[in-house]
Amino acid sequence: MNDQPRSRPQGTSQGKSPGKPKGKPYRRPQRDPVRILAFEALRAVDERDAYANLVLPSLLRNAEAEAVKKGGEFDRRDAALATELVYGTLRRQGTYDAVIAACVDRPLREVDPPVLDVLALGAHQLLGTRIPPHAAVSATVELARCVLGDGRARFVNAVLRKIAAQDLDAWVAQVAPPYDDDPEAHLAVVHSHPRWIVSALWDALGGGRAGIEDLLEADNERPEVTLVARPGRSTAEEVAASLPPEATEPGRWSRYAVRLAEGGDPGAVDAVGEGRAGVQDEGSQLVAAALAAAPLDGRDALWLDGCAGPGGKAALLAALAAQRGAVLVASEKQPHRARLVARTLAGNPGPYQVIVADGTRPAWAAGSFDRVLVDVPCTGLGALRRRPEARWRRKAEDVAGFASLQRGLLTEALRAVRVGGVVGYATCSPHPAETRAVVEDVLRGRGTDEPLTAEWIDARPLMAEVPALGDGPDVQLWPHLHGTDAMYLALLRRTS
Repeated sequence: MNDQPRSRPQGTSQGKSPGKPKGKPYRRPQRDPVRILAFEALRAVDERDAYANLVLPSLLRNAEAEAVKKGGEFDRRDAALATELVYGTLRRQGTYDAVIAACVDRPLREVDPPVLDVLALGAHQLLGTRIPPHAAVSATVELARCVLGDGRARFVNAVLRKIAAQDLDAWVAQVAPPYDDDPEAHLAVVHSHPRWIVSALWDALGGGRAGIEDLLEADNERPEVTLVARPGRSTAEEVAASLPPEATEPGRWSRYAVRLAEGGDPGAVDAVGEGRAGVQDEGSQLVAAALAAAPLDGRDALWLDGCAGPGGKAALLAALAAQRGAVLVASEKQPHRARLVARTLAGNPGPYQVIVADGTRPAWAAGSFDRVLVDVPCTGLGALRRRPEARWRRKAEDVAGFASLQRGLLTEALRAVRVGGVVGYATCSPHPAETRAVVEDVLRGRGTDEPLTAEWIDARPLMAEVPALGDGPDVQLWPHLHGTDAMYLALLRRTS
């Protein structure tokens, strides 16, 4: 499977072709606000490298406002369908592209990108939802007439009718290479991941076929919405009690977590609107809590979050620090992200400080802090459930591109902490080159003239309720095993 299956030309004109059939009165296409919205979201992802989780809420708000303006409504069911069409199409893009390629008479790179987006939306409705085939084809052709013109809509109609001839299992059996011939290529098509990511995740996970298939399938599932109750301002029990019993479940592992039932809207939770709780994956909660709970001798007064944006872990750390009379300094290199951090931390019960600073060129003196967290920039391969489009943007060479920055941030974090203090190195990627390899490089002094001596702290006892954490001393969480993002955590104590 091609890691960039579409190789789409950017900025291709959508040009309209009325193509009016002779002898028949022309019927104007029916505009379906839900599918128009889904198409616009996919175009934003494709043309502007937008992220669906950022562009979709704005489009939903605009659709709702437009519907009200016209005296109608864009209700929760419409929003749910639009969301499913966008995320489902993005998650299964690789599989659908393989199916579409089998139904057209030219390479996909020669098909205009807007046409491919419409075809992918149609393929998802046919192969990935319970929408009846005739309705899926009809609705997608109407969408094509609206956004592509009647001429290209006829092409869309012909392709979708071919796709509708088989279900997903039959298509996969036809377009995926046999597992015995090429396991990685087979899994790449079946589970809609670039081949290099399949290989990298398999290396990180180890084991046989069952484990990697479970992981890849988990990447294609809709993630739960998990809230974090911020200590000193709310508790998980209080947040849950403010909602109907059927609307929430307790967190699996974090004492601060509340899981919303499917379709739950965090914006409707009073504690979220008031800043007493926030939206945060349970893996991120566990990382912050583990750093706060790591054993420490002596002073415990000043903490640092060295890569704080957009502020989720910083808010939890600030709340935990305040309970001990400690102060958190939240540092973020990008000013606009620092503003997000400040907004997230507003109302914290204890003192804190948000600063704009580069963690590789620190604005603080060496040995200033007792606890330091660096949740470093990475490929994000551990959060593909939330950002499915990222799998098609990342390339294998991106991993090496992050390595120098990751080593630099961890090195400076060790300098920032006092002797005896604790550093947490975290990343939302399970790739070996972004996790343990970075820590081992830094401990060996790679890239620095002043090696710092530090020792591993076994992080597993700090997540005692969580199973399957590996051999330690570091911790790797997994979507298919823990229901979290694939967060990695290494804890180090500076010894000299």
